Amino acid sequence: MPLDLFQRICEQTAKYYPDTRLGYAFTEPLIYRHFDESLALAKQYNLSTAVTTNGLKLPEKAQVLCDNNVDDVFISLDGTKDIHNDIRGHRFSFQRAIDGMEALFSQKNAPDVSIFCVITEWNIGDLKSFADFFAQFPIKQLGFMHTNFTPQSVADTHNTIWGDRYFATESNMEVLDIKRMNLSHLWQEINTLKKADYADRISFSPDLSTFERLQTFYQQPEQFIGSACSDIFSTMMIKSDGSVIPAHGRCYNVEVGNLNEQNLSEIWNSDAFGLLRSDIQKAGGLLPACSRCCSALS
Repeated sequence: MPLDLFQRICEQTAKYYPDTRLGYAFTEPLIYRHFDESLALAKQYNLSTAVTTNGLKLPEKAQVLCDNNVDDVFISLDGTKDIHNDIRGHRFSFQRAIDGMEALFSQKNAPDVSIFCVITEWNIGDLKSFADFFAQFPIKQLGFMHTNFTPQSVADTHNTIWGDRYFATESNMEVLDIKRMNLSHLWQEINTLKKADYADRISFSPDLSTFERLQTFYQQPEQFIGSACSDIFSTMMIKSDGSVIPAHGRCYNVEVGNLNEQNLSEIWNSDAFGLLRSDIQKAGGLLPACSRCCSALS
């Protein structure tokens, strides 16, 4: 994203939505060439910021995060060292994240640090060990997230109704093999984690209350787990070219505005954004392809 575009975002956010938070996410923000300058701009405009990172560049960027009053750092990890490094394809990935966390914790003005782990077929059985490892770290939260996915069958059902406005595609199925996920073992781990001494810092998204609900989540993806999407009323994603889509990168790739042509307030209140909100509300809170989106699981 050009720095002048980011500055316009800061200016307009401060003007129209000063209590909003700027979130760096979906592509690795710590390698953004204007990362340091952009944080300084956000600080200049007194805006709240949060950064989601894989942690590889965290040791080098810890100081700038602290110097610019970043509020939250969310670190994405996939398990204990060997499992995480194997999934990421980088033998030092886990240790780099740990080194970066320790660099943050050494600062008086450190942001809150949370760790998030997506549950997959490769880390079931490792979740308790993973949580134990971080039990003594001064983190705010350790979140386990059930995998977001859209099978082609769900996309097809959705597209027969909504494809002309909000086209859906298969998502995550090229890497996800539901049949290889040991749900019984996963359920045992979830219950063990909820009884751990540090359980008050652990969260699950969604928090499935029974084994049957866990089975439904993975084996019946056409069935809704949540009831409504709130992110379309609270979040927008600005792409590097200035185009804007609703909610975030997992939402429908529908352009609801462009910062090169409109300001943030005009986009937030645009007809395109309003139509999506109205359509989703009229449909009962979710569209068919929303069923396993992270925003539809509350």
